[in-house]
Amino acid sequence: MGGCISVSVSCDQFVNQFSQWLCVRRSYIHSLPENLEALHKAMEVLKTKQDDVKRRVDREEFTGRLQRLSQVQVWLTNVASIEKRFNDMEVESLSSHGEFDVVTEVAMVVQVEEMPIQSIVVGQETMLERVWNSLMKDGFKIMGLYGMGGVGKTTLLTQINNKFSEIDGGFDIVMWVVVSKTPEIYRIQEDIAKRLGLSGEEWDKKTENKRAVDIHNVLRRKKFVLLLDDIWEKVNLESVGVPYPSRENGSIVAFTTRSRDVCGRMGVNDPMKVNCLEPEEAWDLFQKKVGENTLKIHPDIPELAKQVAEKCRGLPLALNVIGETMACKSTVQEWRHAIDVLTSSAIEFSGMEDEILPILKYSYDNLNMEHVKSCFLYCSLFPEDYEMKKEELVDYWICEGYIDVKDGKERAINEGYAIIGTLVRTCLLLEEGWKKAEVKMHDVVREMALWISSDLGKHKDQCIVRAGVGLHTVPEVKNWRAVRRMSLMKNELQKILGCPTCPELTTLLLQKNHKLVNISGEFFRFMPNLVVLDLSWSSSLIGLPKQISELVSLRYLDLSYTNIERLPVGLQELKKLIHLNLESMKRLESIAGVSKLLSLRTLRLQKSKKALDVNSAKELQLLEHLEVLTIDIFSSLVLEHLLCSQRLAKSIQYVELIEVEEESFKILTFPTMVNIRRIGIWKCGMKEIKIETRTSSCFSSLSKVVIGQCDGLKDLTWLLFAPNLTYLDVRFAEQLEDIISEEKAASFTDENANIIIPFQKLECLSLSDLPKLKSIYWTPLSFPRLSELAVQEHCPKLKKLPLNSKSGTADVELVVKYGENKWLEGVEWEDKATELRFLATCKPW
Repeated sequence: MGGCISVSVSCDQFVNQFSQWLCVRRSYIHSLPENLEALHKAMEVLKTKQDDVKRRVDREEFTGRLQRLSQVQVWLTNVASIEKRFNDMEVESLSSHGEFDVVTEVAMVVQVEEMPIQSIVVGQETMLERVWNSLMKDGFKIMGLYGMGGVGKTTLLTQINNKFSEIDGGFDIVMWVVVSKTPEIYRIQEDIAKRLGLSGEEWDKKTENKRAVDIHNVLRRKKFVLLLDDIWEKVNLESVGVPYPSRENGSIVAFTTRSRDVCGRMGVNDPMKVNCLEPEEAWDLFQKKVGENTLKIHPDIPELAKQVAEKCRGLPLALNVIGETMACKSTVQEWRHAIDVLTSSAIEFSGMEDEILPILKYSYDNLNMEHVKSCFLYCSLFPEDYEMKKEELVDYWICEGYIDVKDGKERAINEGYAIIGTLVRTCLLLEEGWKKAEVKMHDVVREMALWISSDLGKHKDQCIVRAGVGLHTVPEVKNWRAVRRMSLMKNELQKILGCPTCPELTTLLLQKNHKLVNISGEFFRFMPNLVVLDLSWSSSLIGLPKQISELVSLRYLDLSYTNIERLPVGLQELKKLIHLNLESMKRLESIAGVSKLLSLRTLRLQKSKKALDVNSAKELQLLEHLEVLTIDIFSSLVLEHLLCSQRLAKSIQYVELIEVEEESFKILTFPTMVNIRRIGIWKCGMKEIKIETRTSSCFSSLSKVVIGQCDGLKDLTWLLFAPNLTYLDVRFAEQLEDIISEEKAASFTDENANIIIPFQKLECLSLSDLPKLKSIYWTPLSFPRLSELAVQEHCPKLKKLPLNSKSGTADVELVVKYGENKWLEGVEWEDKATELRFLATCKPW
């Protein structure tokens, strides 16, 4: 068994001594009080010896390598039984034989080693309680805590470790291991072994597999807690020798990481995210770091200190370092200077480059592909706290060449969203907005990205970012030749002049300069490698210089929401242009010449002044590589030209039909349009909408439909072929009787000849001013994702809703909203259970 605990015991003398005591010591009965006292003292000595032996035996058996000798077990058993059977007659004898030669005196393994923790911890009380309650809830657990660098994950795990020392949870041992970047099994085993008392010369000679067996043999009989701090990839518990937590062993494994992906690979699908501190908590921590004495020196300092604290955006690492730095700043001028530095060039602030940014950089370094790193750094070009649309980011990345489009735009888009997902799960980006369609960077993470982009501050001219800082003129640049990226977006620029030589410049972001009226032609003369030019939302801009033709490498050009009236002739020379955005250009007179852009893959025209005519529609047919088209249509002839071209129909992503009312336009027949996402139909005269090819995939990407003031329509049964529809808004349609017609739907089936069930992904259904509408659907639907069914007003004949008590899901509350009390009172519910369920959650519109 690998070893024994030896012992010397003479238990065969018990019977002989007992006989002797009966014969020789009859006088005991005459001295009973004295003998009872002696018995009591002897029993105390015996029990002490028994406890010592048991404790020593348990200690040496703890590692699983040794087992007690039989004679030791016999002695312990005899102590217990003879104490009960022979009372005072055996006490003295047993005590004299409780001497052991081999059992050694070694300190027991401490159940919990309390960890040192920083003196000031603020804002983690609620999170600590949540984590602790979750750990204790099931009696066993593997838990992941994830969050960005410097957010306080290690501090939280340390508090959990120390909390185990405060309570008696029945755990045999609590182990702490710092894993860090590379999870070396051998080193993790070493740390665990030290806590289990396995380390030593013999242990050092063992292989990784043998070590795992030893660790497993100890822990399989224990109720343990293993805390793994700072893991960057999966730690294989089996390879380490750690039994997986189960209801049987009642053990716990908890870990911290910066990546949600790591949580998934560790088998944790519901990890807890450790977020930055709320503003009040952040201010509380910052005050404690700065110190009450400094804050009281001048009445203006507390308000200035709040501004400094706000720059940290709740990140404990930044609050601690910057708070400590400011603790000795006693003048108002020093505090104002700190705000200036943190606003204009935070990298130069004391402690930023050596204590804060390197810690955050580990997350960047752990991104395993260079193009993913490039995509991350690109996000730093936008202003602080700026919400970036995911769709626009992916377009930028494609045009910059970070994502290859050789296999088609759809595949490239999917890759772009996968990259965003990676950056979100590693806490380098934060999801924002409705349906999480946008992302933003934490301000301190953004500073880290800018630091990396400037080669860790060594070449600051490589990446010039002065976005959203109120500039009125283009900043001075020491070395234009070194500039690779420049972002001057969201400023107050009025004119852009000069003739800089920028052979390395690839990205120029100038959008959202609302006062910008003029860009010198000379400005674009020496930018031969410029790939991205964004001038969108510069509403005062009415023209572009012809020298734009010299941007021979340009692949992305965004002029949306400008007041440019005519596209420059030189635009036709941009042979590499693949993305052109002309949306919402309210003064644009013509798009003539666009057909010369033979590499064009994306063309956005929606909501521009120029209504597409037949000639323009014919021009679009010449764009052989076009994959994305957004457009408004005002003519049935233009519509016919577009829909008759299979390539153009397939490329349409967003379309609005507006005032198409020709007499000949009675039936609108849609071809298969697999890429279309949004359809709007306004004031059109068609009597019916049909589908050319009845397959469930013909509108597989369609998510939003808005129809208004189309008085000839009687039903919208064609929506059966939009399986991914999430939003439907129908209003002011005087003849509409059914959303889905039972009669028509009976003839429609999917590829397997099954009846098509509509609205399985619908999230919002809004109906208004439909005087003849009787039915949405003739039988109750499951509506697994529907959260809002709104009947706003003037739908008097809609008495029956396609709901029953099982409609909706537990995860999504389905709310019926109404505009008129009279309508709600007249609703005919499927049954009493349905009425009780939905009346309780009905809300007025």
